[in-house]
Amino acid sequence: MEHSPLTDIAICIVAAWLFGVVAQVLRQPVLLAYLVAGYVIGPQGLGYIKEDVSVESISGIGLVLLLFVIGLEIDLKRVLGSGRAILVTALVQILGTVVLGLGLVWASGLPQGTGRFTGLYLAIASVVSSTVIAVKLLGDKRELDTLAGRLTLGISVIQDIAVISFLGLQPALDSPSAAVVLGTFARIGLLIGVTLGFSRFVLPTLFHRVANLPELVVVGALAWCFIIAALANKLHLSSEMGALVAGVAISTFPYHLDVTAKVTSLRDFFITLFFVGLGLRIPAPEIGPVGLAVALCGFVVVSRVLTVMVPLRLLGLGNRIGVLTTLNLMPISEFALVIITLGIKANHVDPSVFASAVYAFFLLAVIGSYAINGSDPLFRALEPWLHRVGLRDVSATASGESETRDKPDIYLLGFSWTASSLLEEIEKRNPSLLPRLVVIDFNPEVHRRLSQRGVHAVWGDIAQRDTLEHAGLRDAKLILCTLPNIVLKGTTNVRLVQLIRSLNPEAAIIAHAEVLADVGRLKEAGATYVVVARLGEADEFLSAIDAATQRLLPDKFAELERRLADRTEIIP
Repeated sequence: MEHSPLTDIAICIVAAWLFGVVAQVLRQPVLLAYLVAGYVIGPQGLGYIKEDVSVESISGIGLVLLLFVIGLEIDLKRVLGSGRAILVTALVQILGTVVLGLGLVWASGLPQGTGRFTGLYLAIASVVSSTVIAVKLLGDKRELDTLAGRLTLGISVIQDIAVISFLGLQPALDSPSAAVVLGTFARIGLLIGVTLGFSRFVLPTLFHRVANLPELVVVGALAWCFIIAALANKLHLSSEMGALVAGVAISTFPYHLDVTAKVTSLRDFFITLFFVGLGLRIPAPEIGPVGLAVALCGFVVVSRVLTVMVPLRLLGLGNRIGVLTTLNLMPISEFALVIITLGIKANHVDPSVFASAVYAFFLLAVIGSYAINGSDPLFRALEPWLHRVGLRDVSATASGESETRDKPDIYLLGFSWTASSLLEEIEKRNPSLLPRLVVIDFNPEVHRRLSQRGVHAVWGDIAQRDTLEHAGLRDAKLILCTLPNIVLKGTTNVRLVQLIRSLNPEAAIIAHAEVLADVGRLKEAGATYVVVARLGEADEFLSAIDAATQRLLPDKFAELERRLADRTEIIP
């Protein structure tokens, strides 16, 4: 049955949704539902989709956006703080996996067939872990910023660089040349240099000019992402690597949080297509390829333990960090399938190996999804056995997992005249509250002035759920919104309180009401207290009337001037 690309995509999305609902009811990983959906509607299943070209081309955008968002969320200071552990573990994992893989192939006498380098390609394919699966699952668990999460991301990035270097060497594999390897690293250096140069000297000015329009900031960030991805492709590097570098380059910009929040939904749509597209490529099971796939899965599991858990343990990071990071890196990357495919095209790999690689990818995606989702109970089950063989864990403090620094817990959503005066009063009457304060707003001038005063400011749209979530609102103890409905864009105080309460059921929420009927609505929505600004203004006017009747209005005005004399508000 002939379908247009749009029809194929529609079938994929509907199937992903139906299987995703079933997975949610059965409490199974949703990524597996997408893979199964692809297999069911694909050529080996019901045959609704014969060719996955249209789906594959569009789902590739998902990978670019995913790596871009990962780059935006990478805190380079914190990653570099774990730099030694990341670098050492990554090098041991890459070199160790290749050596173990080649040794196992040669020791087993596995026939190479028409491909003289089948063993090498399988070993290289086993090196690289699936960033897509790890980031998706760790993001859902809110564990990307843990020590294990940072180690996972850092090691994955170095794995990707190593594999890209191998692909640069691949054309000359029959007669390797140092010039080819150096050329690959030179292209990587050029990509990073150009990207960082533009992000340092050009982008800040461009973003600042459109900062008052969040939608233009997001469009500009996406344009930047695809420009650098295209540059990477032009340099014969991975587009995904270019997107990652583009994200890291602007991760220090004040706008990165809002961009992340708004791109995430778009990314999830394309990533869904990506996994369904992988499901379309799963071939019908056959005994021979499945057997090799099972052996390959066993090798990946054992090699991850030896080359990830053991080095992290020797570096003093303890059993828990070692086990969690090993589990996070268990699924092999979709990049492995690309490597095998390129090897087949170059006559380096026996074509029969591709089916085994697909099965291994699917099996490890299944095993890894369950392992990552249940990593904590799995570690608790393994811990007694580790102790029995003498592997006692180090303390949480020694492993770096415990972070004692205080986190801000008072959030001020939006910043206008009332918020400006409130900040001034806090500075004068209770300055100890300032380190606990976070302001979320998308006015760049306000953001600049707040930063100058040492107030933690987050650039973002308070009407966006993802913005509030990424800003850490779940950890807040007190949340205030001083903006009237007429100033709010895309929401109201009632809807904002409902959104806040869904994110944080425990925090105290102080909301603003200019209409008396809104007081009850805000309380019902979850507000702990409501400030009715017009009542305060009415008191002030009545006080002025009393002063006028007593002919004291000039004295009252003089008192007002004295109060205003030493005020240096953000918004005068």
